[in-house]
Amino acid sequence: MRSIAELKFRAAQEAANVRLLLLPPQFAGEVPLRLALPDPEAVAGALRDSAYRAFVEATAEEILAHRFPLFGVTLETGAEIRWRRDYRHQKESGTEFFRRIPYLNFSAVGDHKFIWELNRHQHLVLLAQAFVLTGRNEFAREIWVQIDSWLAQNPFQRGINWASALEVAFRALSWIWIYHLTASAMPEEFRRRFLTALYQHGRHLAANLSVYFSPNTHLLGEAVALHAIGVLFPAFPESSRWRERGASIVDAQLDFQVRPDGSHFEQSTYYHVYALDFFLFHYLLAGRPKQFEPVLARMADYVDWLLGPSRRMAFAGDDDGGRLFHPFGERNQFGRASLTTSGILLTNNRYIGSKETMAEQAAWWLGAECLATTGGTQAPPTGARAFNDSGMLFLQSGNLFVQFDAGPFGWAVAGHSHADTLNVLVWFDGEPVFIDPGTYTYVADPAARDWFRGTAAHNTVSIDQQNQGQPAGPFRWSSKPQVDLIAFQPSISGGIAEATCRYNGFTHRRSILLDAGRLLVLDEVAGPPGEHDCRQIWQLGSAASKVNLTFSSRAVEEASRFSVAYGSEAPGRSLVVCVRGELPVAIATLLTVEATRQIDVDEAREILNRGRSELLA
Repeated sequence: MRSIAELKFRAAQEAANVRLLLLPPQFAGEVPLRLALPDPEAVAGALRDSAYRAFVEATAEEILAHRFPLFGVTLETGAEIRWRRDYRHQKESGTEFFRRIPYLNFSAVGDHKFIWELNRHQHLVLLAQAFVLTGRNEFAREIWVQIDSWLAQNPFQRGINWASALEVAFRALSWIWIYHLTASAMPEEFRRRFLTALYQHGRHLAANLSVYFSPNTHLLGEAVALHAIGVLFPAFPESSRWRERGASIVDAQLDFQVRPDGSHFEQSTYYHVYALDFFLFHYLLAGRPKQFEPVLARMADYVDWLLGPSRRMAFAGDDDGGRLFHPFGERNQFGRASLTTSGILLTNNRYIGSKETMAEQAAWWLGAECLATTGGTQAPPTGARAFNDSGMLFLQSGNLFVQFDAGPFGWAVAGHSHADTLNVLVWFDGEPVFIDPGTYTYVADPAARDWFRGTAAHNTVSIDQQNQGQPAGPFRWSSKPQVDLIAFQPSISGGIAEATCRYNGFTHRRSILLDAGRLLVLDEVAGPPGEHDCRQIWQLGSAASKVNLTFSSRAVEEASRFSVAYGSEAPGRSLVVCVRGELPVAIATLLTVEATRQIDVDEAREILNRGRSELLA
């Protein structure tokens, strides 16, 4: 049921869209050739002999050949780029009014993520960087050709590339950087067409903010882009209004989307990095408002712990492949650049990575002078930490590092959460022992979507093959479990954590003890009468062979799957401990660095009780 306010808002949106469709706005004013962003020539000079410069030039060469690195694959389009085509699945949609495009209907349009990722034009920003870094004119010429091609195939407000305001925002942000980096080399005729098209992006954004549709990272990204256009293009007629409207939304979303512990309310580690970058970029353009700084510091602290000793992030919850700036390279390392930018802005040297890490983002956002900033190691945190709002807990004992998800699903319908409550991830010497399987897809394969976000795909307990929540379409859970953190008691050598997850009449209690080179996990399941099938699942990473695992019941190795990037999957392995019978049942797992004998449930309880007593003492 929609409120009167929402109905009025949506009616005004549609009236505005009809006006824009019938009378596409034009811009005939003048815009300076350099925007109020750091001097790109100085950045290029400082990076000219770097590995980053070599990477950008090599990637730009691939883009010249129309080989596009998207997510975990490379898409080849041939000489003519068909901008509304899903090249991964060979499907293409038309140029109807954008409201008539069923962009979530895979059979009609393909996988919208593959279409939109290319149409964000972030690869054109890389071409612009390559032009500045190398002086090679062919990189700039390719930008003009591709944008002219895009304008011809995507009339204003027509087709799938206008169907999401967030995607319009991403493209507008890319065009801002393209203009800043290459405007002085733009042919005059092209520059005028380009500015009119960017102005139209602003008008579309202003008319289609996701205030009710997706008041999450969609609304945040749209507001950041609208504010950025208003700040950087003051000659646009509505710039002051866009600047104020965008800033007011971002200010409100900072309070709404970021929990007190610094975690993002989507309950997705990838979306957390995504949101941090949005807030950081806005903070810079908005004149560095002081009220943002404590929130940004808490968000950065969360990223720091998520990166852990390996400085690589496990993607709990959805990973849709998106990144605000430079979506190239190893995806599980993206958080390093965000943390580095945070460290420079918030004067926390421990967060600051190497010059190559600065080159991904901070150098372009903050200027060449940041490359002289001290830091360079980005030393990981040590010890234990609890983020109580997200329920993400961290324990460390020597070369074992544990991430325990004792938190709820995300806000509202939790569209980007996975049914992974009580999931345990483990690293040994910085290498993964137990891993998260990733996301793989949203709409291309409904069965795969449900498996990758389902309980049975994660390092928790699956009861009667049920999910902890009930999925209702690709971006909604119609029910969510009740999750309670029972205890978190860190110690010098590790600690204890315990939590419960209740759903469908079952109660799953998980207790973990990390101490002196061993990790003990005890799962206890209670619920309705009758026989029930309980499966304790462990998705195995590359370091699983480097530790010793014993179980209270027989463990069976099974084939599994994992996805390192959206749209890509690979075969994996899992260990599954199956116990069938009347409830309650218990399953114990013991991970040790040194060899150990078999564990049983009674011994597991004794070890846990002894650990609790020692910690309390």
